[in-house]
Formats: sequence, C-alpha cells, structure tokens
Amino acid sequence: MTAYSLLDLVPVVEGGTVSQALANAADLARHAESLGFRRYWVAEHHGMEGIASAATAVVIAHVGAATSHIRVGAGGIMLPNHAPLVIAEQFGTLDALFPGRIDLGLGRAPGSDQRVARAIRRTLDGDEHAFPQDVMELQSYFADDGRTGIRATPGAGAKPQLWILGSSLFGAQLAAALGLPYAFASHFAPGLLDEAADLYRRNFRPSDVLDKPYFMAGFNVFAGEDDEEGEYLATSTMQSFVALRTGRPSRLPPPVQGYRESLGPQGQAILGQVLSCSAIGGPETVAKGLAAFIERTGADELMLVSSIHDPEKRKRSIAIAADAMRDLVPA
Repeated sequence: MTAYSLLDLVPVVEGGTVSQALANAADLARHAESLGFRRYWVAEHHGMEGIASAATAVVIAHVGAATSHIRVGAGGIMLPNHAPLVIAEQFGTLDALFPGRIDLGLGRAPGSDQRVARAIRRTLDGDEHAFPQDVMELQSYFADDGRTGIRATPGAGAKPQLWILGSSLFGAQLAAALGLPYAFASHFAPGLLDEAADLYRRNFRPSDVLDKPYFMAGFNVFAGEDDEEGEYLATSTMQSFVALRTGRPSRLPPPVQGYRESLGPQGQAILGQVLSCSAIGGPETVAKGLAAFIERTGADELMLVSSIHDPEKRKRSIAIAADAMRDLVPA
C-alpha cells in the first residue's frame, strides 16, 4: 500500500488568530495520527499572514508534544535562509525531544519575497552550488565526522530523516546524487512532476541511508460527503491561490458557492494549472483521483494537502482520504 502523510500549512483563517491556527494544527496532527498517516509536516513561509508556520521548528515541537508516534517534521526548511549549524542545533534538539520521529525536508526556494528576504538577512543570489554545499555541511554536523571543525550541540549524532524537496529538476538531481528521499511539490507546482520523478529514479545512487529511490508526491484532497460539498470546500483554497498568484495574498477565506464558475479566463487558467494534481469531491471521486495519481506516478508515498476553512470539515476530509488510501490495492 502506498504510504500517506499530511502537509499542514497551518492556515490562519479570515476572522481567526494565529493562536487558533496553532491549536488547530495540534488537533489535526492528533487526528492524522489516529487515521494512520505516516508523517505530519509543516512548511517554512515568511511574510504571509495566512500561514502560521514561519517558526517551523517551534511549530514542530508544539505538534510533537501533542502526538505520540506519528513522524513530525518540516516540509520544508528553506535552507538558504539559515546557517546549516543553526538548523543542526534546532533539529538536533527536536530529535532529542522526539527520538525517531523527526523529518527534515530541505528546500532551496526562499519562501518569501525580496523585501522579506532582506529582513531575514539573506540575498537571493541564485548560486546553484550553495544549496548542495549547505546540505552536505548539515549532514556533516549530524554525522559528527569533524569535517566542519565544529561540533553541533545539540545536533552531533542526531538522526532526523533528511529529504530533498523540490518543484523543478534541480532537487531531483541532488536527491539522486546524495541518495536521499525526494519529495516533489506537485500540490502547487505540478508542471515538471513526471520528468522530475523519472530523473530522480534513473540517476539515484544508493547511500548509507537509502538503498533505492524513495519518491513522494504532493496531492491536494478536498473531500466532502458528496461531490457538491467537496467542490464547495475547495473554494477556500481556490480563492487563496488566485489571490496569491495575482499579488494579493490573504488569510484563508470561507468557501463560496459557484466561485470557480465566476472566474474569468485568468483565474480559470491559474486553477487549471495549480490544482491539476488534486481530488475534489465525495468519497468515491476522491478514491478514484488518488488511485489514478498513484498509477500515474508510482509514488512510494503521497503527501496530502487539505486546506479547508472549517477545522472539522478539514478533519473529515483527511479521514475520507485515509479510508480511500487504506482501501487501495497495489497493482
């Protein structure tokens, strides 16, 4: 059976607060744990009022304390924003708090715009060699092999599971070269999904941590009791994507009947592209969508995303998805 996990953007909804978003995250993680999800990830985004996971390591600690056995981690940490030593210390601490449960997905996107990047004290210089070097430096801290001349405390000897994340071919090449698991962000940038998966698998080199490729793909699920409700619940994320792509990011809005049909050509094109890796509808429709995506990608694991305005409806959505995943029979 294909494994299934959950990416939570820790959405701050219209009319809500960051405190509520963080409380909802812990509740959702407990729910996902009870449903058999393998891991629960949060992502690093900055300067976005609708996402409450900017202090990613802190949120992971919050969720780890609220759960007992589900893996928790970052999907991901945008490593160019940070000194690798700092990330080694943060995730070494998390590994000490929650041994055997911590994942560390690494990405090279900024997770911000130029203005926010300057506030983080970094420059978006596009050096394609810096990210691989930072990943290997981070690996060295965890391995405590002395190559950096510095011992990370905490961090030395810690064993978070490292992943390379990406939405282009660069991450696929790096994950293959380093022999690490690879996660593709097809839940919002699906364009190069098939090419990246093929490149990763063809070029994979076995490593001390992985003897064969392990590929994860992001997939949106908006599940309701029937197709009409699923479509309705998805309109919150639809509004958010359109707002983000047109330069007006906001908090997660409530759903709107007939939203997609009300859009002009630009909005329709945005959603047609960004939601192409999605299952929207009732249980049967969602199950068919999941099965088709697994058949297409051969993914070892799906990272499901279900950003829904109502926390209880979101919990129901991932429960429907979990039921579908458990019922899938491997080809």
